[in-house]
Amino acid sequence: MFDLFLAECRRFQGWAIAYALAHLLLLLFLTRLMDLGQQSEEVYFAMGAALVLSGLLLGLYQMGSYRRPNAWLNLLHRPLAAWRIALALVGAAALLLAIGVLLPLLAAALWQDTMTARVLDARHGWLCVSAYLWALAGYVTGAAAILLPGRAAPAALVFVLLLPAAYATGLAALLMQVLALAWLLALLLAAFRPDRDSLPGGAAVLLVALPMSVLAWLGLLLAGFAVELAWIAQGSHPNNLANPPEGSVKQAEVADGPDLIVAGLQGSAHPAAALWREQAALSTITTLGLGIPYTARWHELTNRAPMSFVDEERRIRWVFSHDEARFVGMDTNNGQAAGTLGVAGQARFASPPLPGPGGLLVAHHELLQFDPESQRILPRIRFADGELIAGVRLSDERLFVLTQQALYLYDARPLRLREGPLETRQRVPLPGAVGNLQRIDVMALIDGDLVSFTFTRHHHNGRGPAFQRLVHLGESGPSETVAQRELTTGYGPLYTWQAWWLSPAISEGLGALRHAFAPFQPAYELAPPAKPAPVTTLAASLMLASLLAALLHLRRSALGLQARIGWCLGCAALGLPALLALWRLLPRTDLPARAAAAALARQAEAAP
Repeated sequence: MFDLFLAECRRFQGWAIAYALAHLLLLLFLTRLMDLGQQSEEVYFAMGAALVLSGLLLGLYQMGSYRRPNAWLNLLHRPLAAWRIALALVGAAALLLAIGVLLPLLAAALWQDTMTARVLDARHGWLCVSAYLWALAGYVTGAAAILLPGRAAPAALVFVLLLPAAYATGLAALLMQVLALAWLLALLLAAFRPDRDSLPGGAAVLLVALPMSVLAWLGLLLAGFAVELAWIAQGSHPNNLANPPEGSVKQAEVADGPDLIVAGLQGSAHPAAALWREQAALSTITTLGLGIPYTARWHELTNRAPMSFVDEERRIRWVFSHDEARFVGMDTNNGQAAGTLGVAGQARFASPPLPGPGGLLVAHHELLQFDPESQRILPRIRFADGELIAGVRLSDERLFVLTQQALYLYDARPLRLREGPLETRQRVPLPGAVGNLQRIDVMALIDGDLVSFTFTRHHHNGRGPAFQRLVHLGESGPSETVAQRELTTGYGPLYTWQAWWLSPAISEGLGALRHAFAPFQPAYELAPPAKPAPVTTLAASLMLASLLAALLHLRRSALGLQARIGWCLGCAALGLPALLALWRLLPRTDLPARAAAAALARQAEAAP
């Protein structure tokens, strides 16, 4: 086994060294242009996609060269179990990828840490490990895809497609990647067998059947998207009408602030509604929304936004360090270190901050401000620990802060005077889940403010309502609801809940996996409406029809009783996607031949 491992390493060592040198030169070139440790998520995903492609090509080429019948027989004709041979090849590829991917990343990180004043945290080291895991996942995906029978090869692609959608951060994200890699490795070992044309047997078929069902579900959604494109081309799609209908979600989302408030007040019985409609055309209206759907988390591998700001007067760039829980300065003139910066009155930040409007810094529960004169970061607003800031808008002399619980209004003039903490002028609780909030429009009145809340976010996929509520805020006293209207979506229930009724189990299961090991974020707080009875009836009918179709499809199968029961239970639980996976993996034209082969095998065993 070890000799095979060494032989495989020697086979690709030249390519691995050349790739490592090219990778290192590219990283060093990029470090001259930018700070690789402070880039946005999109940059990291693009780099990760390139590494996945590199691993995928390695897996396809390595296993593809052994896939030919003569080479395959020669490979397996050794005094080793098949799984040990597979591990030798995988181990060699893992070492080659470590040389080509991990070592250059660690070398570039070491150079930045020792030769520059840029911030390098422990999370950046884990980011290098994550990049290596991505490349390794691409390799195992390619290797498994080429070893599996052609009809089952797409099963290996599911994890690479879905893994970027997971919400886990930091070391939890690494755990998700390791779990996905473990499943892919098990799939590869199951596919590494003498008979490459047959599916893995026993419980191992689950390694293929479940991803194929998920892939079929994604294919059905893609087919629905194609229908939606035709709907758009026809010119009748609710989200692409030239003139949105009155009272529709589309009209509410694209309307100017005055028009939206006037429309919301049309059915109001409040005595001042008519006067407010006239004032809407003349008043200043401020619009804000869910500006911070995802807050920064400790030691997350990527950045929600660049966690830095520049002191233009002193030419210092301050970058937040997760390890030190402080800002670390770098002189932009000579690139030298320029000290550290914490919150006035405390040495460390309670939570990592994101840049906000007007030089503000937005942490989880705090709003802070950098004072260039005193070179201090001053706390301005602090909420309870369970209340996250989800949006900030600075407009003239007013400051609006949105949390997942309420909207707060402040006088912004103390920010310019660099005084102490701000005092809340008005607070209005949100009439819905903040994750469904699309926009807030605030109109100043003589006796307070008129606030319009529009909740339409995620309405198109059944995860949120669609309504507008107007609330009057007096100078003193509680808020008062003056109008509310339901907004029409233009979508029928079958379109709205299509991802759910196609397979409730897959839809709910993927949703749960997406949130696994993930911290709470404002965007996750949703209030989905109840599903209509026709939608649940359709889902149940599809599950029953899938079960019956599976029974008919398997009646001539050579599969054992347990395998048949397993497939039928899968079709009953997962619905139409599992049935499509069954038809793909066990086509009907193949069943008679398999049944005949099984009968001949039984006769041969029974013969004396």
